[in-house]
Amino acid sequence: MRYNLLDGHQIRLIEGGQAYFEALVLAMDEARSQVHLETYIFDFHGAAETVAQALERAALRGVRVWLVVDGVGTPSLPEAWRERFDKAGVQCQIYSPLGTLGLLIPSRWRRLHRKLCVVDGHLAFCGGINILDDWYDPHHGTLAEPRLDFAVCAQGALVQQVQETMTQLWWRIEGVKHVRQQHFPEAFSSFRAAGLHLPWTSDKFPGGASHIVAKAGLLLRDNVLHRRQIERAYRKAIGNARHEVVIASAYFLPGRRLRQALIHAARRGVRVRLLLQGRYEYFMQYHAARPVYGVLLAAGVEIYEYEASYLHAKVAVVDPDNDRPWATVGSSNLDPLSLLLAREANVVVADKAFAQQLHRCLCKAMDTQSTPVVAEQYTQRPWGQRLRDRIAFGLMRLALLLSGNRY
Repeated sequence: MRYNLLDGHQIRLIEGGQAYFEALVLAMDEARSQVHLETYIFDFHGAAETVAQALERAALRGVRVWLVVDGVGTPSLPEAWRERFDKAGVQCQIYSPLGTLGLLIPSRWRRLHRKLCVVDGHLAFCGGINILDDWYDPHHGTLAEPRLDFAVCAQGALVQQVQETMTQLWWRIEGVKHVRQQHFPEAFSSFRAAGLHLPWTSDKFPGGASHIVAKAGLLLRDNVLHRRQIERAYRKAIGNARHEVVIASAYFLPGRRLRQALIHAARRGVRVRLLLQGRYEYFMQYHAARPVYGVLLAAGVEIYEYEASYLHAKVAVVDPDNDRPWATVGSSNLDPLSLLLAREANVVVADKAFAQQLHRCLCKAMDTQSTPVVAEQYTQRPWGQRLRDRIAFGLMRLALLLSGNRY
């Protein structure tokens, strides 16, 4: 299924969780009718708590507040905050709770990984940033530097698409809950409500923030109508590249077609640069990526490993200085979990000023906070590391086989 880029969107690039939380809180505090928020992780440490407080304030003054979190990323809310949300009127759903067998059931590998928010039906946020303090990691504690990530704030036609997809998911979760409780009339009403189309109305950009007027569109990845939309958009943009491709992906394990697109671009003279995770975070994601480095380096693709902190960005820029620039910011990594299993959302922007702004951020990260991967050093890495890389790569392929997907 193709996606449409429409003119007239007001777009603002947001770098980092601190700026993202400030924009969310400002928008929520100005909300008059509704706030809908989806996130993979909702953590309540540090600056992330300001978002929880803004949701609470909005609900207390009568705004309809819907919150959806993922059952793996956020298996439960802290009891104190659950009580505060209930008292204020914040409605919260957990997407696909794991249950007794947890991730032993392959169908439960399909997670809600997108990070979306809509305020009053006219303002949308989309990106890769969880509700998680930039300076804190649940597994590693306090960080020396903030993680690198991006989001966009947008007004325009794509806001209605975001509103609709969030509303549909909410009512589907409600419907499933009623079916499990054998409340069949309520379940039927919920599924009918899933087709609800809410109006979009224009308004001023919040807080008078600077923005770019651009052509933009929404990309979705789900298991029904949009199974390959994000991957195909990446492949098409790379295939159309004439001068430069820059991609930042926290978890990187591209399938054969996407690898070939990168290789072909490099071989026809396009400068292809990848900004990838340089710090150990998770065994599978860290080690499974490395076996594909060799073929990419051999084709002339440049690889940089981000080492200042944890890389969490999922963004790309193609030909930012040309007449047909392409940029995307979203939640989708270039790995099988994102591209084949998870619910993801990206915004695509076709605008030179926006593409150049994102390009400058990525170039700075590559030039000053990353280490280039040298082909000779890659081939001479210790045998123990190569063994771990191969084990992780094999386990990832086995997981895909068990899930019934080809990559």
